[in-house]
Amino acid sequence: MTTPAELLAVAKDAAAAGARVLATRNGDALQASNKGAAGDWVTAFDVAAEHAVRDVISAARPRDSITGEEHGTTRPDEPTGYRWSIDPLDGTTNFIRNIVYYATSVAVADADGVWLAGVVNAPALGRVYYASRGGGAWLEEGGRVTRLEGPVPGRPGQILATGFNYDAGVRAEQAAQFVDLMQGFADVRRLGSAALDLCLVADGTHDAFGERGLNEHDFSAGALVAEEAGCWVRRPRLASPLQGGPSDQQRLDAWTCAASLELSGKFPL
Repeated sequence: MTTPAELLAVAKDAAAAGARVLATRNGDALQASNKGAAGDWVTAFDVAAEHAVRDVISAARPRDSITGEEHGTTRPDEPTGYRWSIDPLDGTTNFIRNIVYYATSVAVADADGVWLAGVVNAPALGRVYYASRGGGAWLEEGGRVTRLEGPVPGRPGQILATGFNYDAGVRAEQAAQFVDLMQGFADVRRLGSAALDLCLVADGTHDAFGERGLNEHDFSAGALVAEEAGCWVRRPRLASPLQGGPSDQQRLDAWTCAASLELSGKFPL
């Protein structure tokens, strides 16, 4: 049986490979195109970073399944039951516009859909967030490693982080809920990378994060980092852990949230 720590080592190597691709960002070579929804972009770097991540995982664990944002789910003939979830470039719009909040996100779940290890590597920030099931959440930055313990309970001026869906109908419903959602918070941030928003709850920068309609690859690693930092976390349950993430309807209806326990009641059911 593979331990979460062993899976984390692979996840760190894989996320680092993707982040190295992103670190070569060249504004003249983005080859950006729209994936169908307004604002939902993909670049040559998304694709190249996913290939780099998949190569590392496949070399280390050739019988694991892999789900990536750009290339869907691939399953070997005799799968182990472990499945990896990759977002090679979370925050593509930020990346295109040279806004530093973007990252490579890599996580792995078992056959029951339990997330075991996750890494969010943000090369422009020089930060690597990571966690393993039962092993705590950690931040590597500037040669230092810090254990993460979530936001400070009860501090004044609490900040809510959120995002808005590309689907206009879902976005309108989110906007209608926004006034109620903001009750008790002093301010809001919308940074454009759900993976990093979840990690910023884990490190105490944000007090809470909530967004409706996220894809699995958006939350898989960041939610585990927040959870292992001691935060209250809610994420969509995987309907078919071996095949992929939530169905489209489950995804659009579901909220992914992370916060200190005292703030957990503020989010829609």
